[in-house]
Amino acid sequence: MDIKRVEEALKGVIHPVREKDIITLNMVEDLKAEEGLVKFKLVFPSPDPLSSSIKKSCEKAILDAFPAESPKVVIMELVRARKIEKRLNLELGQEQLANVAHIIAISSTKGGVGKSTVAVNLAVALSQEGFRVGLADADVYGPSVPKMTGTEGEMPMVDNSSGKDIILPIEKFGIKWMSIGYFVQNGQPLIWRGPMASNALKQMVLQVKWGELDYLLIDLPPGTGDIHISVVQDIPISGAIVVTTPQEVALADVEKGMNMFRNKDISKPVIGMVENMSWFTPEELPGNRYYIFGQDGGKRLAEKFNIPLLAQIPIVMSIRENGDLGTPAAIKGGAGGEAFKKLADKIIDIYR
Repeated sequence: MDIKRVEEALKGVIHPVREKDIITLNMVEDLKAEEGLVKFKLVFPSPDPLSSSIKKSCEKAILDAFPAESPKVVIMELVRARKIEKRLNLELGQEQLANVAHIIAISSTKGGVGKSTVAVNLAVALSQEGFRVGLADADVYGPSVPKMTGTEGEMPMVDNSSGKDIILPIEKFGIKWMSIGYFVQNGQPLIWRGPMASNALKQMVLQVKWGELDYLLIDLPPGTGDIHISVVQDIPISGAIVVTTPQEVALADVEKGMNMFRNKDISKPVIGMVENMSWFTPEELPGNRYYIFGQDGGKRLAEKFNIPLLAQIPIVMSIRENGDLGTPAAIKGGAGGEAFKKLADKIIDIYR
């Protein structure tokens, strides 16, 4: 039997949640095709309730591809969870982060550049690649994660079995979400003094039962004030991603944020920059680019600070529409979804 024909058949099997074929998702291992027999391992990064359905789809795809031979199909289901090395030297109060491999702050300095859009869609894109992901919405002044994930009105539960109140995150799209927005009514203004905001942020990160995660993203509020200093001093972040738009007025503010992370008293690595709203691309003309806010401003700033430009995200109407509907663009695919997938791939490569 032709093993390449078997692979082509399996490329037609799409994971219904991750919306990619099982070959692209690297779910097929040890594939063997002999006379009258096809044998392979179907690998899942964590227990998957869809495993039986996917297995049946694999069997059907192979039998349909070889109707004359009617081969015997042997599939071994294998869950290969990644082992997280327990974080050592954690300070008192950081115990809930013990099984989190990488903590990444998403910063913008300037408001309105789409930082939360990038954070939410990056979380979804990483999850679709099979990683365990959480996101803490630390923008205590303007939390938008509940809206963007369709989890408005949810109320996190509290676990006090250990004698301490630990918040259980909201789970959707296979991701753990936490936001101050779950604890306030819609339209209620959030007026915080600096210490109150810092304490609320710490609760959104340190008092949450994250469990084992490959990535925990922290969506910071705009600016470079007390709340940001609290994050980098009290939370063991692995690095930061800085989000900007191409125009000069945004770049001037972002430069301040870069200098904050590089301050000798903070000294946290900026792993790269994301340029959002890089150009406008109409859905019906995917090859056209209109540089509404200027061209390559983020690229020039990344070169100035000698850091990677991780992604240039276009202005696509579906990104905004899906954010408003609570179904992030990274789930839907298209030009917007593909941009966030490429960003996720860059992050995976950095921490591989």
